[in-house]
Amino acid sequence: MTITAALVLFAVTWFMTFFVVLPLRFISQGDDGKVVPGTPSSAPAGFVVKRKAWITTIAATIIWLGLCAIILSGMISVRDFDWMNRMPPISTDS
Repeated sequence: MTITAALVLFAVTWFMTFFVVLPLRFISQGDDGKVVPGTPSSAPAGFVVKRKAWITTIAATIIWLGLCAIILSGMISVRDFDWMNRMPPISTDS
């Protein structure tokens, strides 16, 4: 795996984890009972994005390390996803 591939994998993992973490423990202004004029009642009651970004970074790093270990160990390769047999066979000639 190249450095670029590792960085792309981390970015994808981070954003997927962020979109999972973002709605957890969500409290809207309507639930809190303090709706700021000019905002919908479904708007967040508190600004917790920084905390959720840190949680996401920690979780995504752990997930990314696991994915890198699986990819680098060779347990899963691109050939495992070639269901239509379009990849050329591996040449063993030296």
